[in-house]
Amino acid sequence: MAKDMFLLWASGSPPCWRIMIALEEKNLQGYQHKLLSMAKGEHKSKETLDINPRGQVPAFRHGTNVINESGAACMYLENQFKSQGNPLIPSAQAEQALVYQRTFEAFNAHQKMVDVIMYTFRVPAEEKHEATEKRLKETATTEFKTWEGHLEKTGPYIAGKNFSMADVVFFPTLALAFRLGMSQKRYPNLGVYHGFLKDRPSIKATWPPHWTQEPPMKDPPLKDL
Repeated sequence: MAKDMFLLWASGSPPCWRIMIALEEKNLQGYQHKLLSMAKGEHKSKETLDINPRGQVPAFRHGTNVINESGAACMYLENQFKSQGNPLIPSAQAEQALVYQRTFEAFNAHQKMVDVIMYTFRVPAEEKHEATEKRLKETATTEFKTWEGHLEKTGPYIAGKNFSMADVVFFPTLALAFRLGMSQKRYPNLGVYHGFLKDRPSIKATWPPHWTQEPPMKDPPLKDL
Protein backbone atom coordinates (compact mmCIF):
# COMPACT_ATOMS: atom_id res chain seq x y z
CA MET A 1 0.00 0.00 0.00
CA ALA A 2 2.55 2.60 1.16
CA LYS A 3 5.10 1.17 -1.27
CA ASP A 4 3.00 2.65 -4.10
CA MET A 5 3.59 6.13 -2.68
CA PHE A 6 6.48 8.41 -3.59
CA LEU A 7 7.31 11.77 -2.04
CA LEU A 8 9.92 14.32 -3.03
CA TRP A 9 10.49 16.66 -0.10
CA ALA A 10 12.70 19.32 1.45
CA SER A 11 13.76 19.44 5.10
CA GLY A 12 11.91 22.10 7.09
CA SER A 13 9.31 22.79 4.42
CA PRO A 14 5.90 22.97 6.19
CA PRO A 15 3.98 21.75 3.09
CA CYS A 16 6.22 18.67 2.83
CA TRP A 17 6.11 18.10 6.56
CA ARG A 18 2.30 18.10 6.62
CA ILE A 19 2.16 15.17 4.22
CA MET A 20 4.80 13.27 6.17
CA ILE A 21 2.90 13.73 9.44
CA ALA A 22 -0.33 12.58 7.77
CA LEU A 23 1.41 9.48 6.39
CA GLU A 24 2.67 8.61 9.87
CA GLU A 25 -0.72 9.20 11.46
CA LYS A 26 -2.37 6.85 8.95
CA ASN A 27 0.26 4.15 9.57
CA LEU A 28 1.62 4.46 6.05
CA GLN A 29 5.27 4.06 6.90
CA GLY A 30 7.40 2.46 4.22
CA TYR A 31 6.50 4.90 1.46
CA GLN A 32 9.23 5.79 -1.02
CA HIS A 33 10.74 9.24 -0.62
CA LYS A 34 13.69 11.37 -1.58
CA LEU A 35 15.10 14.37 0.25
CA LEU A 36 15.96 17.19 -2.16
CA SER A 37 18.45 20.03 -1.78
CA MET A 38 16.76 23.34 -2.59
CA ALA A 39 20.16 25.06 -2.52
CA LYS A 40 21.32 22.80 -5.36
CA GLY A 41 18.12 23.40 -7.32
CA GLU A 42 17.06 19.76 -7.21
CA HIS A 43 13.41 20.82 -7.05
CA LYS A 44 13.79 21.98 -10.66
CA SER A 45 15.08 18.62 -11.86
CA LYS A 46 13.26 16.50 -14.42
CA GLU A 47 12.42 14.00 -11.69
CA THR A 48 10.50 16.67 -9.80
CA LEU A 49 8.98 18.29 -12.88
CA ASP A 50 7.61 14.93 -14.01
CA ILE A 51 5.46 14.86 -10.86
CA ASN A 52 5.04 18.56 -10.12
CA PRO A 53 5.28 20.71 -13.29
CA ARG A 54 5.70 23.82 -11.11
CA GLY A 55 9.06 22.55 -9.96
CA GLN A 56 8.08 22.74 -6.30
CA VAL A 57 7.94 20.43 -3.33
CA PRO A 58 6.12 18.50 -2.15
CA ALA A 59 5.79 16.32 -5.20
CA PHE A 60 3.60 13.39 -4.17
CA ARG A 61 2.31 10.41 -6.10
CA HIS A 62 0.19 7.45 -5.02
CA GLY A 63 0.13 4.91 -7.81
CA THR A 64 -0.93 6.99 -10.81
CA ASN A 65 -2.59 9.66 -8.66
CA VAL A 66 -0.62 12.89 -8.27
CA ILE A 67 -1.53 15.28 -5.44
CA ASN A 68 1.06 18.02 -4.97
CA GLU A 69 -0.88 20.53 -2.88
CA SER A 70 -0.16 19.59 0.73
CA GLY A 71 -3.66 20.21 2.05
CA ALA A 72 -5.20 18.19 -0.76
CA ALA A 73 -2.72 15.34 -0.22
CA CYS A 74 -3.48 15.22 3.51
CA MET A 75 -7.24 15.16 2.89
CA TYR A 76 -6.74 12.45 0.25
CA LEU A 77 -4.79 10.28 2.69
CA GLU A 78 -7.45 10.68 5.38
CA ASN A 79 -10.26 9.78 2.99
CA GLN A 80 -8.52 6.87 1.29
CA PHE A 81 -7.34 5.35 4.57
CA LYS A 82 -10.14 6.47 6.88
CA SER A 83 -10.26 3.25 8.89
CA GLN A 84 -6.49 3.03 9.24
CA GLY A 85 -4.34 4.72 11.86
CA ASN A 86 -5.62 7.76 13.71
CA PRO A 87 -8.76 9.56 12.48
CA LEU A 88 -7.91 13.13 11.48
CA ILE A 89 -11.44 14.33 10.65
CA PRO A 90 -14.06 13.72 13.37
CA SER A 91 -17.55 12.50 12.43
CA ALA A 92 -19.52 14.66 14.90
CA GLN A 93 -20.95 17.68 13.09
CA ALA A 94 -19.75 20.49 15.39
CA GLU A 95 -16.28 18.97 15.84
CA GLN A 96 -15.94 18.39 12.11
CA ALA A 97 -16.93 21.96 11.34
CA LEU A 98 -14.26 23.31 13.71
CA VAL A 99 -11.55 21.03 12.31
CA TYR A 100 -12.33 22.09 8.74
CA GLN A 101 -12.36 25.75 9.77
CA ARG A 102 -9.00 25.56 11.57
CA THR A 103 -7.45 23.40 8.84
CA PHE A 104 -8.12 25.90 6.08
CA GLU A 105 -7.55 28.88 8.36
CA ALA A 106 -4.03 27.56 9.04
CA PHE A 107 -2.99 28.43 5.51
CA ASN A 108 -3.49 32.10 6.43
CA ALA A 109 -0.92 31.81 9.21
CA HIS A 110 1.50 30.15 6.85
CA GLN A 111 1.13 32.88 4.24
CA LYS A 112 1.55 35.71 6.76
CA MET A 113 4.75 34.09 7.99
CA VAL A 114 6.04 33.56 4.47
CA ASP A 115 5.34 37.19 3.57
CA VAL A 116 7.75 38.36 6.30
CA ILE A 117 10.40 35.78 5.40
CA MET A 118 10.29 36.56 1.69
CA TYR A 119 10.46 40.32 2.29
CA THR A 120 13.45 39.85 4.59
CA PHE A 121 15.47 37.60 2.31
CA ARG A 122 14.27 38.33 -1.22
CA VAL A 123 13.78 42.10 -1.39
CA PRO A 124 17.06 43.99 -2.01
CA ALA A 125 18.05 46.36 0.79
CA GLU A 126 17.76 49.42 -1.45
CA GLU A 127 14.15 48.51 -2.29
CA LYS A 128 12.97 47.90 1.27
CA HIS A 129 10.70 50.34 3.08
CA GLU A 130 10.39 50.51 6.85
CA ALA A 131 6.63 51.05 6.67
CA THR A 132 6.13 47.96 4.51
CA GLU A 133 8.26 45.77 6.75
CA LYS A 134 6.44 47.03 9.83
CA ARG A 135 3.04 46.34 8.25
CA LEU A 136 3.99 42.77 7.30
CA LYS A 137 5.28 42.03 10.78
CA GLU A 138 2.23 43.55 12.46
CA THR A 139 -0.06 41.51 10.22
CA ALA A 140 1.81 38.30 11.05
CA THR A 141 1.78 39.15 14.76
CA THR A 142 -1.98 39.71 14.68
CA GLU A 143 -2.43 36.37 12.92
CA PHE A 144 -0.46 34.39 15.50
CA LYS A 145 -2.24 36.21 18.33
CA THR A 146 -5.46 34.90 16.80
CA TRP A 147 -4.11 31.36 17.11
CA GLU A 148 -3.03 32.09 20.66
CA GLY A 149 -6.69 32.92 21.31
CA HIS A 150 -7.89 29.76 19.57
CA LEU A 151 -5.93 27.63 22.02
CA GLU A 152 -7.29 29.63 24.93
CA LYS A 153 -10.82 28.73 23.85
CA THR A 154 -10.56 25.22 22.43
CA GLY A 155 -7.23 23.66 23.49
CA PRO A 156 -5.22 21.63 24.14
CA TYR A 157 -5.13 20.89 20.41
CA ILE A 158 -5.73 23.55 17.80
CA ALA A 159 -9.31 22.41 17.15
CA GLY A 160 -10.36 20.93 20.46
CA LYS A 161 -9.57 17.96 22.67
CA ASN A 162 -8.21 15.62 19.99
CA PHE A 163 -5.34 15.73 17.51
CA SER A 164 -6.79 16.39 14.05
CA MET A 165 -6.11 17.47 10.51
CA ALA A 166 -5.95 21.05 11.81
CA ASP A 167 -2.85 20.15 13.83
CA VAL A 168 -1.30 18.34 10.87
CA VAL A 169 -1.58 21.52 8.80
CA PHE A 170 -0.86 24.15 11.47
CA PHE A 171 1.96 22.65 13.53
CA PRO A 172 4.69 22.70 10.84
CA THR A 173 4.06 26.42 10.27
CA LEU A 174 4.26 27.15 13.99
CA ALA A 175 7.40 25.06 14.43
CA LEU A 176 9.11 26.94 11.60
CA ALA A 177 7.99 30.27 13.03
CA PHE A 178 9.59 29.45 16.38
CA ARG A 179 12.69 28.12 14.60
CA LEU A 180 12.99 31.45 12.77
CA GLY A 181 12.86 33.55 15.90
CA MET A 182 9.22 34.08 16.88
CA SER A 183 9.14 34.42 20.67
CA GLN A 184 7.43 31.66 22.64
CA LYS A 185 7.24 34.04 25.63
CA ARG A 186 4.93 36.34 23.65
CA TYR A 187 2.67 33.40 22.78
CA PRO A 188 2.55 31.21 25.90
CA ASN A 189 -0.37 29.06 24.73
CA LEU A 190 1.34 28.37 21.41
CA GLY A 191 4.58 27.66 23.26
CA VAL A 192 2.92 25.03 25.45
CA TYR A 193 1.16 23.54 22.42
CA HIS A 194 4.44 23.33 20.51
CA GLY A 195 6.20 21.82 23.52
CA PHE A 196 3.90 18.85 24.00
CA LEU A 197 3.12 18.24 20.33
CA LYS A 198 6.76 18.04 19.21
CA ASP A 199 7.04 14.74 21.08
CA ARG A 200 4.06 13.18 19.30
CA PRO A 201 5.40 10.08 17.45
CA SER A 202 4.30 11.26 13.98
CA ILE A 203 5.98 14.63 14.48
CA LYS A 204 9.07 13.30 16.18
CA ALA A 205 9.58 10.74 13.38
CA THR A 206 9.39 13.44 10.71
CA TRP A 207 11.25 16.27 12.47
CA PRO A 208 13.32 18.21 9.88
CA PRO A 209 16.73 16.49 9.91
CA HIS A 210 18.77 19.65 9.37
CA TRP A 211 17.19 21.26 12.45
CA THR A 212 18.97 18.72 14.64
CA GLN A 213 22.27 19.30 12.85
CA GLU A 214 22.37 23.07 12.41
CA PRO A 215 21.92 25.85 15.01
CA PRO A 216 19.16 28.44 14.46
CA MET A 217 20.03 31.67 12.63
CA LYS A 218 21.87 34.33 14.60
CA ASP A 219 19.63 37.07 13.21
CA PRO A 220 16.31 35.31 12.53
CA PRO A 221 13.68 37.04 10.39
CA LEU A 222 10.79 36.58 12.83
CA LYS A 223 12.53 37.88 15.96
CA ASP A 224 10.17 40.89 16.13
CA LEU A 225 6.98 38.85 16.04
